[in-house]
Amino acid sequence: MRSEVELQEAAFRAIDDLCSSLTDEEWDRPTECPGWSVKDNLSHIIGTESAAFLGRPAPDHVAPEAPWVRNPPGQANEVQVDYRRSRTPAEVLSEYREVVGERTKQLDALTEDDLNAESWTPIGQGTVRDFLAIRVMDVWVHEQDMRRAVGKPGGYGNEVAAHAFARHASAMPFIVGKKVAPPEGTTIVFDVEGFAPLAVEMKAPRAGVVPVPDDPTVTLHMDHETFTRLACGRGDPSDVAQNVKIEGDEALGQQVAASMNFMI
Repeated sequence: MRSEVELQEAAFRAIDDLCSSLTDEEWDRPTECPGWSVKDNLSHIIGTESAAFLGRPAPDHVAPEAPWVRNPPGQANEVQVDYRRSRTPAEVLSEYREVVGERTKQLDALTEDDLNAESWTPIGQGTVRDFLAIRVMDVWVHEQDMRRAVGKPGGYGNEVAAHAFARHASAMPFIVGKKVAPPEGTTIVFDVEGFAPLAVEMKAPRAGVVPVPDDPTVTLHMDHETFTRLACGRGDPSDVAQNVKIEGDEALGQQVAASMNFMI
């Protein structure tokens, strides 16, 4: 497996490759991120890289109220996105390349000590490496948002996708233990195409990963795209869950599928 730095740079290149192929009409297509077009997704990536990693000030801009903005982080994101809505796709892509170029220089200069230094992350205190691991996943997820919107699938079956899957899979014990909270001893298997099955057992008051049992309570079979959409809250979960094959306790399987979103 490549390092987090190499994965981040690969994720950046994948976004550039996709965006280089888009027509004006495709840039404006809505994505499964409420209120955001394909171009808005790229603007969001630019804004996060600029503010959180390059230390550039946020735009002096006030975004209009929007129903999809529900918290202060969402408002900060919307400022970055709305600020760029008047720009052409070519201008936004040019800015992306400039920001990524500077960010790549920064990444390439990181030492092991730098990567292990303490840092705030979106899920609490950690290290620079932890924050970067989260960021790789997030950029890849937005690549997939954009690809689905324009009908250009890709980006699966590589190391960045495997990294994203591992991040999402690590949240499944939380999903089972806190959001579903089934009876003690319940075992739920997530069988995602292309990866080893993941078994989670309820051991009150929490759930944990266990070896895959011979007779689990329920098994959810799905492809990686379906797993990603459910874990990241993309689309209506009841619609997305139609792509899940449930083996065992049907009602529990449906409850788990509907509860898999852990992203904010």
